[in-house]
Amino acid sequence: MEMRKLGGVSVSRLGLGTMTWGRDTDEHEAAQQLQEFVESGGNFIDTAAVYGDGDAERVLGGFIDTLVKRENLFIATKAGINFKDGVRQISNSRNDLISDLDKSLARLNIEHIDLWQIHNWDRHSPLEESLSALDYAVSSGKVRYVGICNFNGWQLARSATLQNPIFGKAAIASAQNEYSLLNRRVEAELIPATQSLGIGFIAWSPLGRGVLTGKYRSGVPSDSRGASPHFANFVEPYLNDQSKQIVEAVCVAADGLGYSPLEVALSWVRDAPGVTTTLVGARTGAQLRGILTVEQIVLPQQVRVALDEVSLQS
Repeated sequence: MEMRKLGGVSVSRLGLGTMTWGRDTDEHEAAQQLQEFVESGGNFIDTAAVYGDGDAERVLGGFIDTLVKRENLFIATKAGINFKDGVRQISNSRNDLISDLDKSLARLNIEHIDLWQIHNWDRHSPLEESLSALDYAVSSGKVRYVGICNFNGWQLARSATLQNPIFGKAAIASAQNEYSLLNRRVEAELIPATQSLGIGFIAWSPLGRGVLTGKYRSGVPSDSRGASPHFANFVEPYLNDQSKQIVEAVCVAADGLGYSPLEVALSWVRDAPGVTTTLVGARTGAQLRGILTVEQIVLPQQVRVALDEVSLQS
């Protein structure tokens, strides 16, 4: 698998997401996915303290140095989101972030995290306080690189300015945001900011929350995430007429090229300007094998241009 630079290290241009591990994806299937991914040359593994209420990290931790060697993985996790009494809460206080960090290290059963990220913007916590947790994480040796997720352009720029390494701060190495043909908002400010600042960009949900695979063209399949109680509200925003036009264009391109809609949509994001790593997720090892075939594909420039135009007009 092709590698790209994130900070001073090389990471695979596809990253393995673990959001469903320990819940919709059992340990057996998760093990298959990890093995398939590493054997294909991938090393970037993305998880979070909140995924499965910690189960995703716990499952991944059970595979490290048993199924795969620690040195072959670049492990990224996130902190700052939790569920209390079933209610989603964001807290980027120094106390809560560092508490999440220690719990993540314990669940993953590792000595350090390669990339530790603040999961979301918290308007109630002073940014300087939140960023101080990143400094602690690096200076303590618990973390190698730090990043932010789901910040907008000015929030990233402000964070990067405050974290200037000239002043002994832990530099922001990456920004992670949603990016697909169905959601190109990061192109306006976020990606230009990462390119200007020399910060890596990690794309999540490159398949438009699964909609760009074409599986929802005739309705919501009973075995899909759109029918799952955990993810129905997550998928629903892209089940509209505007998205249908883009999905149809992707399917037409796929038919003409002899690829699957998934391969077309994923390779479009993977090779978009400024993208360092694109996260992919699957419920089974077989599904992941199908996704990893995208490594053999490069979209013709005229197809990229056509999809650009359709997705911007819709």
